[in-house]
Amino acid sequence: MSDRHILTAVAWPYANGPRHIGHVSGFGVPSDVFSRYHRMAGDRVLMVSGTDEHGTPITVAADAEGITPRQIADRNNRIIVGDLQSLGLSYDLFTRTTTANHAQISQEIFLGLLKNGYVFPKTTLGAISPSTGRTLPDRYIEGTCPICGYDGARGDQCDNCGNQLDPVDLINPVSKINGEIPKFVEEEHYFLDLPAFTRALGDWLATRRSWRPNVLNFSVNLLEDLKPRSYTRDIDWGVPVPLDGWRDRPDKRIYVWFDAVVGYLSASIEWARRSGDPDAWRQWWQTPDADAYYFMGKDNIVFHSEIWPAQLLGYDGEGDKGGTPGSLGRLNLPTEVVSSEFLTMEGRKFSSSRNVVIYVRDFLARYDADALRYFIAVAGPENQDTDFTWAEFLRRNNDELVAGWGNLVNRTVSMAAKNVGAVPTAGELTDADRALLATTAGAFAPVGELLSRNRQKAAIGEAMRVVAEANKYLSDQAPWKLKEDPARRDTVLHTALQAIKDCNALLTPFLPHSAQQVHELLGGTGVWSVAPRVEEVTDLDDGSPYPIITGDYDQGQAGWGSTPLPPSGTPLAPPTPIFKKLDDSVVEEELRRLEEEE
Repeated sequence: MSDRHILTAVAWPYANGPRHIGHVSGFGVPSDVFSRYHRMAGDRVLMVSGTDEHGTPITVAADAEGITPRQIADRNNRIIVGDLQSLGLSYDLFTRTTTANHAQISQEIFLGLLKNGYVFPKTTLGAISPSTGRTLPDRYIEGTCPICGYDGARGDQCDNCGNQLDPVDLINPVSKINGEIPKFVEEEHYFLDLPAFTRALGDWLATRRSWRPNVLNFSVNLLEDLKPRSYTRDIDWGVPVPLDGWRDRPDKRIYVWFDAVVGYLSASIEWARRSGDPDAWRQWWQTPDADAYYFMGKDNIVFHSEIWPAQLLGYDGEGDKGGTPGSLGRLNLPTEVVSSEFLTMEGRKFSSSRNVVIYVRDFLARYDADALRYFIAVAGPENQDTDFTWAEFLRRNNDELVAGWGNLVNRTVSMAAKNVGAVPTAGELTDADRALLATTAGAFAPVGELLSRNRQKAAIGEAMRVVAEANKYLSDQAPWKLKEDPARRDTVLHTALQAIKDCNALLTPFLPHSAQQVHELLGGTGVWSVAPRVEEVTDLDDGSPYPIITGDYDQGQAGWGSTPLPPSGTPLAPPTPIFKKLDDSVVEEELRRLEEEE
């Protein structure tokens, strides 16, 4: 294992409802592919996240059901944990923002910023609902952008021009909750002095040359018009403001967006506390050569390339006002913000309210997790918005997974099991044999290089090209025609099985469930790729119960490189297909289901 430490910081799914496949295509599967690759390469990975459980949407959902926000959060946290574990997402810790540990770390960051002068009190105009008297968060107000004229701008940001906004500046603002015209009243809040970080953020972004161009350009453009952002909110559900005269007030909390991004740090600290070494998190957050990769959808870029880095810079004392690090010590900035574009469905935006949606759990009830992971890797929204269609999902599953990779494994293992009953013995290799093995062994460097740069679509494309080479080799050598030359037949089968073992390693980050099956079909024993598990735990500070996702990922045998087959003579059993071929009727059924739900 290397000494390289890599933090995989995964966007926190919001706990106001179950997550759909559009969500996991942005934050979930790409972050897991990245983490599994780096673990296989011997790096020390810490992959953390959890459910984001504060803020107005959860109070709105709770009011609609006549239950408490905590009850909504508890229910949806458990659903989301089950879904992400079923998808094979290998979190070292997937926790939640309603832990006492998270509240404490969120308050520590706030106090560090306050000490260094980057958080200040200010009287401002805030929006409330005339009918309920409740605060309306910026994101729950829509209107016309005063800068570009876009009709669907939110109170905090215009998605059309990318500028930060204040709800009071919107033209014709209305509440997304009930359509009311909001009332603006004076409130006292604490603000983050974002303009004090314009220089520091600009200097940092100037060094981020490996970022996806759209993410970097968007982030740099935001620097032109940074404004102070409200760090607190009038709401009764969230992390209390840790100041005299504020901490016991039922109506003032830290703004959910400012507490959610602290979750990457608080989850790392919780993981360390649970590991038995409370300071273990420091290797990922304070070692100068540690790297941190943040995964999310493009609607979250501003909070990960501007807000969270500003919080870290301010806590470290590295903005225009200087200062000294807080009690946790100096904290590292992100290495890269890895943002995906949006996934649509059958040409429409995902919408839970309009039932244009398929939830992860419903998908996994009918289809294999690796089939969804494959689709996201090969056809997901890595660099541009992508449309999920059932016809394309079926085609990718049947033509590529089943007919390409699955068929290669099935027919090769079948012939070896039928003709030899074991891993065959290889004789003298021909040029064709050596060429194939050179191709499969040589693929680890280029595929690994692509994965390290989060070019996952290109990486799985290259891996599947190698699978096609192995399929061509098998067709060209036709071992089924070599009954009269069993020595040559066995050499071909041994070569093909070794190629399959190499391809299986190349595909393991993408297809961890089937990778374990292939490992066993090739005569391997023990765990190849470790699956995440759900553990029931209690809060380290207040004892309340909740589930987490974790795993002993260093216990797996999967490594990034060619490793030999089990010894000749190791028994091989006739295989069962590793992927399910889908009937064409699936497309019609799913489209009908979508129409019925709308």
